[in-house]
Amino acid sequence: MKFLPLIPLAAALPLASAITLAPLAATAQETAQNPAVISVSATGSASVVPDMARLDLTVQRQAKTARAALDANNKAMAAVLAEMKQQGIEERDLQTSNFSIQPQYDYPKSSSGGRKAPKLIGYSVSNSLTVRIRDLSRLGSILDKSVSLGVNSGGGITFTTDKPAPVIEQARKNAVASAIAKARTLTEAAGVSLGRILEISETNRQPPRPRAMARMETAMAADAAVPVAAGENSYSVTVNIRWALDQ
Repeated sequence: MKFLPLIPLAAALPLASAITLAPLAATAQETAQNPAVISVSATGSASVVPDMARLDLTVQRQAKTARAALDANNKAMAAVLAEMKQQGIEERDLQTSNFSIQPQYDYPKSSSGGRKAPKLIGYSVSNSLTVRIRDLSRLGSILDKSVSLGVNSGGGITFTTDKPAPVIEQARKNAVASAIAKARTLTEAAGVSLGRILEISETNRQPPRPRAMARMETAMAADAAVPVAAGENSYSVTVNIRWALDQ
C-alpha cells in the first residue's frame, strides 16, 4: 500500500489563504472598475426684459396672370421696404425670408356629382420680409404702417435680446445648482455621499418662442398703432451631471 506524502501545516496555510482571498480580490477589482455612480438631469431658467423684436411680414397678391400678380406684389413690398428704411431700420436688419409664385385652380363639379378637370383661374405671389426692430417703442407704429402699405398676412413676433449670453450663462448656473441639490437629496436619502464628478454635459438650450400676430385684423381695420406688450423672455438650459458615490 502506498501513502501520499503529508504536507506540512505551515506550508498548507498560505495555500488556503490564497484560495480564500482570490474571490475577494476579484470582487474588489470589479468594484474598482465599475464604481457606483449617480446621474442627475436638471433644467435651469433665467428671465430678461427683451430689447429687440423680429417681425415676419408677408405680402400676398393675386391676379389672373403671374406677371400681374408679381407686379402688384413688387409694388406693395417696395412700399413696405421704403417705409422700413424711413423708420430708421438699417439694411442689415431687413431680409427677404420667403418668396413663392403659386397657380390658383378652380375645381368645378360635374352634373353627375363628380369633379371636372381643374381650371386655372390665376396666380398668387407671396413675398415675406424679416425685420429686426431694435427700438421696441416704435414696434406698434411700424406694424400699423406696414399693414397700411400692403402687408396682409402675419407670420409672428419674436421678442429677443441683442446680447443673450449673460442670461443664458445664468440659466446654465441655475441648472447646475439644481442638479447638485437634487443629487444631494437623493444620496442623503440613500445613506451615501457624493464623490467626484465624472461627467457634465449640456443637452439643450431653449430660446424664446415666436408669438403670433393676433391683432393683425385690428390693425387692418383701425388707423392706430398696434398695442404690443413685450413682457419677459425666459431662457432654459438642461444639464446632465454624473458623480461617483462614496459608500
